[in-house]
Amino acid sequence: MAQEGRKKLVFSYNAPVTLTFAIISLIVLGVSNLTDGRSTELFFSVYRSPISVPFFVRLFGHVLGHANLAHYTGNMTLFLLLGPVLEEKYGSKRLLAMLTTVALISGLVNVIFFPGIALLGASGEVFMMIVLVSATDMKRGEIPITMILVMVIYLGSEIWNMVTVKDNISQLTHIIGGICGSFFGFTEKKKNA
Repeated sequence: MAQEGRKKLVFSYNAPVTLTFAIISLIVLGVSNLTDGRSTELFFSVYRSPISVPFFVRLFGHVLGHANLAHYTGNMTLFLLLGPVLEEKYGSKRLLAMLTTVALISGLVNVIFFPGIALLGASGEVFMMIVLVSATDMKRGEIPITMILVMVIYLGSEIWNMVTVKDNISQLTHIIGGICGSFFGFTEKKKNA
């Protein structure tokens, strides 16, 4: 009788785009480890190369590739935290369109302006999500101070790092993600107004 009142716990695939992205990225990392990085170099990092099927796969797929487990977990921690909130707010199709747009823009910018550099990872996507989450509280005629602070802190630090730090991190990709996030926030708000 005591068991009759207890509800059964079930797992929920609550954010299909977010969860699928994270799972595919983990599989890509596992295959990369098995192929000594060759699969990621061929399909999941973007760089200037002849126009071909692998080029178009890389143009969008570079956001699924990660250099190592630390790179993956750094991106996916925030991705899995922010993704479900955005997926609930905007819907799976819109979030997927936003992620695809950021992947395409950052891939094209890298190919056009940085021909000798390979780009991979979801950090541009994460920066888009950070700014977009801060924009979710926008009301007609109001800009949330939290959104301004997020843009100043995150994007300002990325611009500063781009100028002053020499590392293997693409601050420009983070900036592109942040700009896209603010653009999506404003355009989505206008649609819903």
